[in-house]
Amino acid sequence: MEPAAHRHEGPPASETDEALVARIGLRDEVALRILHARHAARVFTVAARMAGEAIAEEVVQDVFLTVWRKHETFDPERGSFKNWITQVTRRRALNELRRRKHDAKESDDALENVADETTEPDEAQWAEHRRAVVRRAVDALPFAERQALSLAFFDELTHEQVASALQTPLGTAKSRIRLGMKRLAPSLAVLLVVIAAVLGWRREEREEQKQELQQRALRMVTSSDVVPVRLEASAGTPPEAHGTYRAKSGIAVMTTSQLPRLADGEHYLAWSRHGELWSLLGVIEIGGDGRSLLVHESDALSSRADEIRVTRESKAAQVPQGPAVLQWPVTSASPP
Repeated sequence: MEPAAHRHEGPPASETDEALVARIGLRDEVALRILHARHAARVFTVAARMAGEAIAEEVVQDVFLTVWRKHETFDPERGSFKNWITQVTRRRALNELRRRKHDAKESDDALENVADETTEPDEAQWAEHRRAVVRRAVDALPFAERQALSLAFFDELTHEQVASALQTPLGTAKSRIRLGMKRLAPSLAVLLVVIAAVLGWRREEREEQKQELQQRALRMVTSSDVVPVRLEASAGTPPEAHGTYRAKSGIAVMTTSQLPRLADGEHYLAWSRHGELWSLLGVIEIGGDGRSLLVHESDALSSRADEIRVTRESKAAQVPQGPAVLQWPVTSASPP
């Protein structure tokens, strides 16, 4: 799946939770980050009261991954997003308690003791938890880096003050802080794990879609009612260069072989024309064996193309502009 349609760096302060959930429906990661900033404290507090901070940390991750993957289960007509995410949090925390083989009765009692939906989140508890995560990560650093980072972040000293306190050159102090931050990144990933999980989920979705498309393409090219079109070398192209094109039911498959080497900054683009309209099929990427495979999906491919062309381009284009390298039907002169 490609990046979300919305590209806001951030919404206006008045943008509602409901509007942000709708943006998540368009796979907008920024909307998820904003909801996380608004509600993570509440989720952590509710889960911590039920199951303790260690489990609450995992629940926060799980709840916001649920927001991303199952956002459509939120119905604004049945209540606010805050109430919905609180109920999701309770269920997740209770399930985690039971999964860890705690007594079911104690789990139910813990659920009853949680404040109702009108209770505001304990921001102080959430902030203290984040500070504790950072402190544990810093304490695990080598001494010199731990010392420099502690002065910079916990004592809020400038780099110059850190250097003076440690009686080291400014460059050394900056280097220790920079290296410490680099070492900290993996340890602090837990604070960003929701977004990381979302990115991983999207990669899985894209991979599944790619595999599904390849399977459909394979069925199409092996179908007995699909007639391949052969693309021949245009004028100025080595005669051994050639390609094939097949299309049916919104899928096109193009293969090429023995295309000449490209100059720096150039690339091969594949095109199809239906009437007066040119459609870009994609960029042709040649493998180590000199061959290429391009699979393209589009509703415009439901009808037979009037012309197929592979061009050599040095810049982005919406219609063929560079010289044709392969083409169908074959003409006596290279097309413009």
